[in-house]
Amino acid sequence: YRQAPGKVDEQERAPLSTACFTIRMDYFQGFHSSEVNILKPICCFCRYHLSRLFENDRHFSHLSGLEKEMAFRTEMGLYYSYFKTIIEAPTFINGLYLVMNDRLTEYPLVINTLKRFNLYPEVVLASWYRIYTDIMEFFGLPTKMCWSINRGEGMAAVDGCEGMGDPAYFYVTFVFLLNGLMMSLFFIYGTYLSGSRLGGMVTVLCFFFNHGESTRVMWTPPLRESFSYPFLVLQMLLLTHILRTRNPSRKAMWALAISNLCFMLPWQFAQFVLLTQAWPRGIPYYYVNIDSDYVTKLLSTPLHLQITLAVCFVLMFGNSMLLTSFYASSLVSIWKYAVFLYLKLHLLLQQFLSQAHISSLIKSKFTSYKDFDTMMYTCAAEFDFMEIETPLRYIKTLLLPINMLVVAVIAGRVRLNLCAIHQALHTIHCEQLVYHSLQLIAFVVLAMLIMRLKLFLTPHMCIMASLICSKQLFGWIGEKFKLHVMVFGILSIMAMQGAANLQAQWGIMGEFSNLPQEQLLDWIRDNTPPNSVFAGAMPTMASVKLSAGRPIVNHPHYEDAGLRERTKLVYAMYSRKSAEVVKRNLMQMEVDYFVLEDSWCTRRSRPGCSMPEIWDVEDPQNAGKVPLCTLMSRDSRPHFATVFHNNVYKVLKVPKAAKELR
Repeated sequence: YRQAPGKVDEQERAPLSTACFTIRMDYFQGFHSSEVNILKPICCFCRYHLSRLFENDRHFSHLSGLEKEMAFRTEMGLYYSYFKTIIEAPTFINGLYLVMNDRLTEYPLVINTLKRFNLYPEVVLASWYRIYTDIMEFFGLPTKMCWSINRGEGMAAVDGCEGMGDPAYFYVTFVFLLNGLMMSLFFIYGTYLSGSRLGGMVTVLCFFFNHGESTRVMWTPPLRESFSYPFLVLQMLLLTHILRTRNPSRKAMWALAISNLCFMLPWQFAQFVLLTQAWPRGIPYYYVNIDSDYVTKLLSTPLHLQITLAVCFVLMFGNSMLLTSFYASSLVSIWKYAVFLYLKLHLLLQQFLSQAHISSLIKSKFTSYKDFDTMMYTCAAEFDFMEIETPLRYIKTLLLPINMLVVAVIAGRVRLNLCAIHQALHTIHCEQLVYHSLQLIAFVVLAMLIMRLKLFLTPHMCIMASLICSKQLFGWIGEKFKLHVMVFGILSIMAMQGAANLQAQWGIMGEFSNLPQEQLLDWIRDNTPPNSVFAGAMPTMASVKLSAGRPIVNHPHYEDAGLRERTKLVYAMYSRKSAEVVKRNLMQMEVDYFVLEDSWCTRRSRPGCSMPEIWDVEDPQNAGKVPLCTLMSRDSRPHFATVFHNNVYKVLKVPKAAKELR
């Protein structure tokens, strides 16, 4: 229970930014400037909706600075730590130098985190924060409001702050604002695709009715998809415009390239999503009788996207994952799709084999293959196959039936028009409809393989749902009035389950509290030298770096091969290996302290997924022995010395000499 003495009314709080920018989209044919007025309330409502869900879940305004940082767990804390580094540095340039020459994240290595972790959002936001606070300080204007909060239960009072001058509030506010703008893009997208403003509203309503399946930004603001995905929506909208236009302008092509760049820079996974666009662009040409205009557009877009990839490669300081990706090879081979199909498959196979952890993950989905790295992924629920409850939820809101109907009608139209004159094909925008249908299929495959990727599938299903308002597809129902009556009837049925879904989200009321971790971080800051090196579970290490500022040897960004090897050495503490072996590995990495968590030793998401069981796959010769973590939780001597413990964490000092054990 938290109470702020003398707390002011909601209306008098230091306000979050309510600026929602008007997007002029009269560039797109058929989208009139008078319709732009609809965008602002959509943007503002979505931003408010996200911020209130986030506040209700964590009571974020009443958390101390340390608690706000702890609320950014796992990867979120790692990304936010670089934003914190830049804003706390003497100058912006000095902060940029620190993140480009980072000595804390993978001690003793010095790494360029801009190259490794896609941190351009943090760089941009940190620069804006410094400018904002400097301007407000120059004019003597307040930037935040703080109050003392009594936490009860014998805990010390803390100061909680709210307002744009608070770094964490500034950070999440712009994340929610960006995603509010994305909702305006969804309205534009649905309107443009269906040729009806009602189609835009169908897209927006479908998104809200299926909000829990469409995004997780309200729970995890700092994740890369929160910054990246809005630009994918813009990119797909521009691609739709290019496919619809007979002679797309250079501005449209470069706008596509820039949106592609903005999508790729913040997120290492973007290249795999963009790969799904390669075959929808090529298959209509290869299998469907479409005229040379489409072929020209097909071959012209990869040129701009290749330039984008090269620019991204430079801005990422030569990140090799970009040029050795499936997406890069697809851009090369799509130039001569029909002639060099074999070359495309060969290149994709080479890239598939070169990215071992991706190929192993996919291999484990269809075979009995297992290793330590793949089980670290597949034992997490978000990397498992899509659960059966997800399509059932789609059915309850009619999202799945509507998409099946739309795709069936598109397939029927394409089949009937295969032998028709080309002008008839263009009247129903055959190319863009085929593209969107194939893109939907690609997202279905991804989501079925990895449940986390339904965050691409659900929004695209919402976009496809807008086509029930398309006169080209559903003009056979009758005049406009009958079509609208049908649409409103469908929306009414959707709203029954959709409103229940929203009520369930609005009913989530929580309060973040993690006293054991707070005690751990306070102890580390007060009792260890600033250069002490820590190892432990990846999520905890992100918090140690963020809030205690200590060097760590492993972290949650598990995609890097070197980091996977480091984490494997650290996680040997949760294996059945001998203490001597684990101690030797930690000493070789120059670790001073190991943070042991009993829960990592005992918990499992399903049978075979506890850490000792995962190690049994990698280390079968030790199967049956008592896990080392169990032995260490009882007594860490003689190999380690326990220097701190509470009901969750136990800090083991890794001795550098025999006298340190005494």
